Amino acid sequence: MTLEEERKYDVSPSFALPELAVADARPAARPPVTLTATYFDTAGLRLARAGASLRHRVGDPLPWTVKLPTAVPGVRQEISLAGGDPTVPPAALTWLVAALTRGSPLTPVAVLRTRRQRVDLCDAAGVRLAEVADDTVEVLSGTAVPRTFREIEVERTGGSPELLSAVEERLLAAGARAGGFTPKLVRALGAAAAYPPDLLPPAATLPATARAADVVIAAVRGAVARIVAHDPLVRLDEPLPDGDTAVHQMRVGVRRLRSDLRTFKPLLDQRWARPLRTELGWLGDLLGAARDAEVLRDRLHTTAAAVPATDEGELAALDTILAARRERGYADLLAALRTRRYLALMERLTAATRRVPLSPAATAPAAQALPGLLARPWGRLVHGTKGVPGAGSLKRSAPDVDWHQVRIHVKRARYAAEAAAAAGDRPTARLAKSLARLQDALGEHTDAALAAATWLTLAESHPDLAATLTRLAKHERTQATAARAAYPARWRKTQRKGTFLSLHV
Repeated sequence: MTLEEERKYDVSPSFALPELAVADARPAARPPVTLTATYFDTAGLRLARAGASLRHRVGDPLPWTVKLPTAVPGVRQEISLAGGDPTVPPAALTWLVAALTRGSPLTPVAVLRTRRQRVDLCDAAGVRLAEVADDTVEVLSGTAVPRTFREIEVERTGGSPELLSAVEERLLAAGARAGGFTPKLVRALGAAAAYPPDLLPPAATLPATARAADVVIAAVRGAVARIVAHDPLVRLDEPLPDGDTAVHQMRVGVRRLRSDLRTFKPLLDQRWARPLRTELGWLGDLLGAARDAEVLRDRLHTTAAAVPATDEGELAALDTILAARRERGYADLLAALRTRRYLALMERLTAATRRVPLSPAATAPAAQALPGLLARPWGRLVHGTKGVPGAGSLKRSAPDVDWHQVRIHVKRARYAAEAAAAAGDRPTARLAKSLARLQDALGEHTDAALAAATWLTLAESHPDLAATLTRLAKHERTQATAARAAYPARWRKTQRKGTFLSLHV
């Protein structure tokens, strides 16, 4: 998988490329090429309307390509494959867009022939920093040529964003017009591809007059967007650009949505919400099995680096054990993604972004309804629940399970506060940030405690590694103890941020 970052410009048929020597980049013309691309999509153009595409393009060394949108305008994820029948999309690529197509068949929807003039922008050593493509695109139907348009694409291949801005300045001065980030296919298909996607995004901001329903809808859309966006990346099983994993981020989306459905229970039709929470729990358990193994592998290497004289051979043996555990969890997850049950869940989640079944109480103003709803998870955190102590009464000597359960209450309160803060309430936003910091601190305790318990369990079944595992477990218990010692001060800061909720608890 690669990230494609480009900017597009509309130009007239008579447009002439200006001099493109900018900054330390020098232009180098390349031979023109003709590229003929066949795009595949569902009958309702689910891919195009979602900002994705699947094509076979004659003229490329890797003719099959899937492009997936990201949260950054002009940046898409690109996965390309070689060969195969040009009329049948490879299963390896249709698998990546399954959450968007949701079982609908893919058929050819457009053929585009592009005559491309190319100019590379290179540094003094000849390394390509960007490519400027002058494309004349013909939208083909059989042998006819019903429509033609021209555009300039500038793709960053190694240079800085400032280089793209410098090129843009030259192009605009020469008469080009910023063309947004509309893909060629969408321009070719016209209005049908410009309809809103099946998966509606959350509102960027909510007005001060927002209803409780608006907050719920925004929360549901945001969580679903996270789940669906990371689905293909889970299937690819590649690390994210920031080093995180798609399994982790998809799991966060699932947990957040389950928590929101619980927090906003009085505002939701429970005939819809209750079974959805059940299905999200099923998916969350599968993601959790793979994610827990990821965390343990990370802890193994971090802890081993801090423990003197850790034997490299034993470390490799332990990593192999954990890798096998992760692969088992990941295989179970992939098997689930192939099921009708999972596709049905994706269909329900997608539908939820268009219509959330609400109760009559959701018509109330957000400012009136949300404090009481937020006070519920906050109250459970402060005062505790059956078998779980309140955050302020959590003793340093309490068992690990109590610390873990308090973290769960922190997380639920955080998700509720973040959802409510979308309506613009500043005290709630400050509380959400403080809860996030507290959750991270307790997360360190949870990870250390889990790792320590795992190392001791493995020591029983692998006596040849027991000495090393015991040292690793001892270090993790030291980390957990330090997290417990730092907790009271962190909790007091968070508690002060939540005093405005005291009237509602």
